[in-house]
Amino acid sequence: MKALDLFSGAGGASMGLYMAGFDVTGVDIENQPHYPPFLHFVRADATTFPLEGFDFIWASPICQKHTQLNYLHRSRKYDDFIPLMRKRLIASGIPWVIENVPNAPLARGALVLCGTMFGLGTKDGRGELRRHRIFETSFGKPLTPRCQHSRRTVRIFGTHGGYHTLDQRERRTVRVHGHAGGIARGIQMFNVSEWKEAMGIGWMTGAELSQAIPPAYAEFIARHFLRNEKGE
Repeated sequence: MKALDLFSGAGGASMGLYMAGFDVTGVDIENQPHYPPFLHFVRADATTFPLEGFDFIWASPICQKHTQLNYLHRSRKYDDFIPLMRKRLIASGIPWVIENVPNAPLARGALVLCGTMFGLGTKDGRGELRRHRIFETSFGKPLTPRCQHSRRTVRIFGTHGGYHTLDQRERRTVRVHGHAGGIARGIQMFNVSEWKEAMGIGWMTGAELSQAIPPAYAEFIARHFLRNEKGE
């Protein structure tokens, strides 16, 4: 079966769809030099890309308008492509998923996934991935395990000119200059290798990781869809 990954970025969701057994085509308006070479990539506008010929469509519209850190850039205006994409996907008649951040205007009761449901985190156990994302689907939701929050959190935030870390205890924002994208709990920072471990992604840069979801999320949802298709 053929899957289309719209707004694919460097291929976090694409890899998950591939792991579930799909032949995957990723589409993004920006060139993605690190997109997995054994998958198909097309540089194009995801809002107008033809949907015909695919069995399953995944869409991850840009999330900056709805991210928790948007208040840091209130002067910036971001487009919200979710209503447009939902309309296009419904009209296509093809099974679909829309993925975004927790504050995004997806349907009530949208599926919520967290890295701790899949045991994601650093190999040394210092950090667990609490990367919550929500998913609106055109088919029934799978049963999910509960979040298993217990240890220091690995969080990923991408901004320009450095990265921001949220200090949960003092409810304040700490600015740390460095590479685009960062992962932290309070002021505890994790290096790029640890970011990759936590996400289950070995091929992206820090900036690309900040815009990605773990492949485990897409694989979990895609496998549920395939089981439904088979009547299991």
